[in-house]
Amino acid sequence: MTSNKLENSSLFGYKKLIAWQKADELVHKVYDLTLTFPKNEIFGLVSQLQRACLSVPTNIVEGHARNSKKEFHRFLSIALGSLAETEYLLDFAYKRKLVADRDFQEISLLRAETGHIIWKLYISQKGG
Repeated sequence: MTSNKLENSSLFGYKKLIAWQKADELVHKVYDLTLTFPKNEIFGLVSQLQRACLSVPTNIVEGHARNSKKEFHRFLSIALGSLAETEYLLDFAYKRKLVADRDFQEISLLRAETGHIIWKLYISQKGG
C-alpha cells in the first residue's frame, strides 16, 4: 500500500477530524511551552502536563479506530477528562509563574476551542 493510499484509509481517518487536529495542535504547543520550564520540573509538572495533554489526541485516535460509536463516545469522554487535567496543570503552572501571560492566554484559548469541538463530537456520538 502506498503512503498516499495508507493515509486515506479508514485507519488514518482520525486525521480528518477537527477535534483531533485541534488536540494535536494543542499538544505540540504544550510541548513547546514546557521546554521553558525549569529542569527541576522535568519529572513532575512537565511530565504530568505532557502526558495529560498527549492523552487527548491519542484517545481520539484510539476511539476512532474502534469503529464503534459507543466506544468512540467512551474514548472521547476520556479525552475530555485529560483535557480538564491539562487545563488544571496549565493554570497551576501559570500561578507558579512558569508561563508568561501572553503564552497562557494563547494556550488557554486553544484549549477552550479544543474542548468545545471535542464536546460537540462527544454529544454527536451519544446513544451509539
